[in-house]
Amino acid sequence: MPDTLIPPRLTSLAHGGGCGCKLAPNVLADILSEMPLALGSKDLIVDAGTSDDAAVYRVNDTTALVATTDFFTPIVDDPYTFGKIAATNALSDIYAMGAKPIFSLAIVGMPVDKLPPETIRAILAGGQSVAEAAGAPVAGGHSIDVGEPIYGLVALGLGHPDRLLLNSRARAGDVLILGKPLGIGIYSAALKREILSPEQYAEMIAFTTRLNTPGTELSAMEGVHAATDVTGFGLLGHGSEMARGAGVSLVIEKDKVPVFEGARALANEGVKTGASGRNWESVKALVSGEMSHVERDLLCDPQTSGGLLVACAPETANDVLARFAAHGHVGAAIVGRVESGPASVRVA
Repeated sequence: MPDTLIPPRLTSLAHGGGCGCKLAPNVLADILSEMPLALGSKDLIVDAGTSDDAAVYRVNDTTALVATTDFFTPIVDDPYTFGKIAATNALSDIYAMGAKPIFSLAIVGMPVDKLPPETIRAILAGGQSVAEAAGAPVAGGHSIDVGEPIYGLVALGLGHPDRLLLNSRARAGDVLILGKPLGIGIYSAALKREILSPEQYAEMIAFTTRLNTPGTELSAMEGVHAATDVTGFGLLGHGSEMARGAGVSLVIEKDKVPVFEGARALANEGVKTGASGRNWESVKALVSGEMSHVERDLLCDPQTSGGLLVACAPETANDVLARFAAHGHVGAAIVGRVESGPASVRVA
């Protein structure tokens, strides 16, 4: 790229941004409908069958290898921050399984005719800074020349095979705890429209770059049964995955769900992403309850680097909330409960 050219805004090069550019759940399910599951080995103990956040391979009776990958197009224009958000989001899947990250590999796709080397270098540096902070340094990776900027990680971690926080382990009687407020998708839509305030932008960055580190410790706590991270499919989408995986009914108490106040105000003004509508179309057959259009948009809002959704025994809930607070997740809150019944989500 000639030195006289000014690099374009990163978000202008992408048709979507962050986890909002994921395939809709129903589209993905249709694509994978005729694909056989991978459980051909007794030691491959988790595959895609329960919509968990990572695959798991049992190494021995006390050690399991947890593997995942996540990548997306830019959600912000600052390259270093984009790298940090993408890496935080990718590592979240390891924490959501209750494992400890050990190392990672970079996934890099960049339009080299549009972005100068220093911009790409900054994206990688942002991701590396987060990976190192998580104890999962970037040990290599792969890069290609593509039309849109893409960055993410393959993340690997270790956990105890009997203590992993799988979707299938949620139990009737559990309470549900959400680790971060909703509204990141709405913030990102406002950013693209250049109507996001500096304070809202700062809030967005603070939460999307906060690692879901409580997950590793939660897996060792008695009474903590299941977890997932709420990302591109929204709270109702990822809640539905947990419901299906465990064969239970989730009840989401909409008035208890934490939401960024700025995002709620923007939602009331009609700001939302296209992904929220796709998310709703994908889950509405499983979801019941009364919701306004704004409430539905918030509950289906695609989260980039969102919070953990944890199912735990009621007597453990205060300890779980304290563990979140100890890691800086002060907005964690009880948002519902798990009941027996066919796989479903009821909004109350």
